Formats: sequence, C-alpha cells, structure tokens
Amino acid sequence: MAASSQILRVMYRGIHSNYRQSCRFSSQVECRFWLYRQQSQFHFQQNVPALLQYRHFHDSGPKGSRNGSQQSGSRSKGFRGYLRSLKWYPIPLAVGFAYISYQQYGHIRKREDRRVAAVQDPTDLLLPDWTVQIYRKLPLRLLSRLWGHIHKAQLPVWMRGPLLRLYIWLFDCNLQEAAIEDLSYYSNLNEFFRRQLKPSVRTIDQQHSLVSPADGTVLHFGKVEHNMLEQVKGVTYSLQTFLGRTNNNWWLSKQTLNNSKPPDDENYQQMLLENPEENELYHCTVYLAPGDYHRFHSPAEWEVLHRRHFPGELFSVNPGLVRCIQGLFNYNERVVMSGRWDQGFFSMSAVGATNVGSIRMYMDSELHTNLPGKWKGGLFYDRVFFNETQGTGVAVKKGEIFGEFNLGSSIVIIFEAPRTFSFKVKAGQKIRFGEALGCFVEMDQTKGEDNDVTETPEAVDNVKHKEE
Repeated sequence: MAASSQILRVMYRGIHSNYRQSCRFSSQVECRFWLYRQQSQFHFQQNVPALLQYRHFHDSGPKGSRNGSQQSGSRSKGFRGYLRSLKWYPIPLAVGFAYISYQQYGHIRKREDRRVAAVQDPTDLLLPDWTVQIYRKLPLRLLSRLWGHIHKAQLPVWMRGPLLRLYIWLFDCNLQEAAIEDLSYYSNLNEFFRRQLKPSVRTIDQQHSLVSPADGTVLHFGKVEHNMLEQVKGVTYSLQTFLGRTNNNWWLSKQTLNNSKPPDDENYQQMLLENPEENELYHCTVYLAPGDYHRFHSPAEWEVLHRRHFPGELFSVNPGLVRCIQGLFNYNERVVMSGRWDQGFFSMSAVGATNVGSIRMYMDSELHTNLPGKWKGGLFYDRVFFNETQGTGVAVKKGEIFGEFNLGSSIVIIFEAPRTFSFKVKAGQKIRFGEALGCFVEMDQTKGEDNDVTETPEAVDNVKHKEE
C-alpha cells in the first residue's frame, strides 16, 4: 500500500509539473490519452485514482490557472475544433467544378462591372480585331446545333421536375406566369423554353402606337444618324449592312429600280423614308435573357411585305459582349421582316445568338436557320410577301404573336416616325411585352375596332441573292 501511495505521489508531481503542457488539450479525450501515456511510462495499471485526481485538479484548480487553461483551450479549440465538427461528404467532381466555376464567374463579373463603370469612352472597351477573328473561329454554330438536339431530347418524367427547377433557379424564371405550371408536362427543355403565358399576365397598351415586342431589357434606342445604329451608347453598326444593300421591300425596290447605281450610306437611309421632310428613322433594341419569355409579338399594327434571312455567326448577344464587339449584330445570323405602318417604313429583326441558332417566324414556313455548311459573306435569302394582285402583304395587329427563339436573343426595331416621336423607356430598363415603348407628343388615342387580319398570301418570290 505504501509503495502504491509513493508511485501515486510521483505521478501526481509529474502531472502538476506538466500542467501548462496539459492545458493545450482541447477535450477530455486528449487528456485521457495523455494520462494513459504517462501511466504506461510508470507501468501503473491502477490509473483510476490518478485520473480522478487529475480531473478534480483540472476542474477546481486555482482561479488564475483555470482561466489560463480555459483561454489556451479556447484558442486551440478555434480551428481544430472547427475541423473536427465538420462532416465531409463525397460529391461528384463535375458538381465541384461547376461550383468553383460559378464562384469565379461572379468574381470576374464584379471586376468587369467595376472596369466598365470607370471607363469614360465606350470605344475603350472594344476588343481588338485579332481577338474578334479568333472568336469567329470557334465552332459556335456547331455547338448551337448540338444544343438544339439536346434540348429536344425526351426527358424521363422523374427528371423533368429537378432539371427544370434548376433552370428556373439559375435564370430566375417566373413559373407562375406560365400557362401550364406543372413541370412534368414539359417533355423536354425545348417545350419549356417555348412555354406560353397566361392570357391575363400581359396587357397590350392601346394608347401608344409602339409597344415592346417581348419580355427583356432595353439595350439602346434613339434616332438613326449618318446611317448608323447603336448597339449600346457609343458602339455603332451600319444600317445598310444590317438590312442589306439592296433591301427588296416594296418601297426600296421602287427606288432602286429608278437608280442605276446602288445607294450610298446617306442615300440609303433617306430612301427608306416615305416622308423625309417630316419624318426621321428611329431604332430600339430589346435583349431577351435566357430566363425571359422566349416568344415575341408584333410591336405595332403594320404590314409585312418582305423577309430577308442572313446566315452568319452566332456570337453571344449578352450586354457585356455587345459593348465589346463593334458591329456584332451585323456578324450574327438574323431574320429581317420589313414592311410599312401608318407612318412609313417599319422593320422588326430577330438576331440569333450562341445556342439560339433556331429562329422561327410563324408566317414563314420556308424559313430555316443555322443550317450546316459554310456561307459566303453578304449572302442572304429573300422572300416577298407582297401580293401584286391584291396589292397587300401580311397585316398583323399590335400584340399578335409573331415568332420565337429557342433561347434568349435580341429584337431590333427600325421604324419611320414624325420628329415629334418620343421614347418612354430608359436604357437598361426591364420591360415586358405589351408595355409602351414610345409615342408622339400628342398621346395616341385608343383606336376603334381592329380590322380582320389578312390571311398570309402565298409567297411570290423566294430567291437567293448575293450583295454586290
């Protein structure tokens, strides 16, 4: 018994002398492990008294020493305790890579926003020509066709809900506006992109002559000056290149037939005007984001006389890239529908984009976009809707459904109006289809009963042209 007490006193002194060292332990488990190591050195198997005394001393020791132990323990608990509290779960490599990419995209976007805000001259943001040429070499048309096959693939019923909810979360879609809110109804992504809206969620403004053709963001608007349109403020592109040098609509055709020379830039803009003494040419661009409603409607009451399809690139039309590539809309594939309204010339153009190679016009079953194969610069395909026998084209009402994209893109409206015309929107403003874009100084009054829509006449011409 005396020998056991002597060994116990020796072990107690060892514990007391190493008290500061023991304070670094962050849990009772570590303390017990340390005591076990000490008792193994003394070959003492009856460790219960020592363990009890150590715990009693650790819990009821001097106040100063106790506080010091708690502070040291709290410091050690900080990081190591946090690591021990974590529960690790394996995740697929693709999920981790996607999360890291999403975070990096957010950092890059914030950095670019700061850079854009600091720039005084918009042309300083333009990419050099060699960068644009490299961008043009990317197989964006092929990728867009592959995406078209993917989003038309049939989805199992169990996958439709999770996949579409992920898309809704990523792009902030408003499912409550959809005519069918049941996600299991949409058998593929394409059907969800082309979803219809409930009739009650959009109202067509009847007091303004011009309304928005789609849900989206107003990129830019204003007068057409010196034959140039603006993508964003300070970044321009050619009107003549956008519509085509020999635009084959009914009005310009009459003018070009009387002139042996093709019109230059200034004459081209003037030739589009029916009343150049009193009217001006205006334009407005609406950008459709991936989460927006992807169908577009007629922005006014007008008569469609001609369609021109330009094969081309499929650059992204995201506002961040639009400000960096001059003439981007002239590079991209587009479908220009032109004709006239009460004030004169009127056109609405659907511009394709990456993953948006498919553009559909409901009145034109012969239109096919993003076809495989190469194309020559300046190539376009015409179709004339003007019926010489009846002397009319295709009449469309304001708000009437006109066409659709497979994903977000842009609509460009170019129209003739009196000099008193005033836009009612701001650049960067979110707008929904049917809301007012602009009017004349004297507010347009609600018109009477609309006339019946003229049935689509058979096309009298469908030819392929090459710009001279």
